[in-house]
Amino acid sequence: MYRKYIKRVLDILFGIIGFPFFAIIFIVVAPIIKLEDRGPVFYNAGRLGKDTKVFKMYKFRSMKVNAPDIRNEDGSTFNSETDPRVTKIGRILRKLSIDETPQLINVIKGDMSFVGPRPGLPLDWEHFSDEEKRRRTVRPGITGYSQAYYRNSDTMEKRMDNDVNYAEHVSFLLDCKILLKTVESVIRKENVNRND
Repeated sequence: MYRKYIKRVLDILFGIIGFPFFAIIFIVVAPIIKLEDRGPVFYNAGRLGKDTKVFKMYKFRSMKVNAPDIRNEDGSTFNSETDPRVTKIGRILRKLSIDETPQLINVIKGDMSFVGPRPGLPLDWEHFSDEEKRRRTVRPGITGYSQAYYRNSDTMEKRMDNDVNYAEHVSFLLDCKILLKTVESVIRKENVNRND
């Protein structure tokens, strides 16, 4: 019942409640991003959602325009405090996780949930592992177990395990624990960067 209906109702309810706060953040942050290098305010990336649906995920742009995509050996995104691709305002947005707030739009639209596995890169379904297929049985989230407890410090393999475990054990209590731990991790600025 919670997984199929209540979770979505809560996403819509809290998405609508939170939208005015996002609007205030946008009014403050958007001009600063624009003034720094005249580039776009948002980074709109194609991402894989529930049941392999590809959608456009919104983020405040934290990198320079046309920055190269650098990955770690395990396929995770390279993330460092001294990364030259990141703009000055981008470093602040990332440290406070403000760059993720535009995903509230995705939550209201139904592409994402507040809690769930992080959205994946669009890939050919035929090449998906069984684990990847299982983690895509739920909507991706703005935050998830790995983001709450490890942020950027764990490996892709560990993130996959955590995402699969979440997808198979979705519950109201688990979502509450993840949301509370996310707030704690952001306030404490824990594991913001992995490659330092």
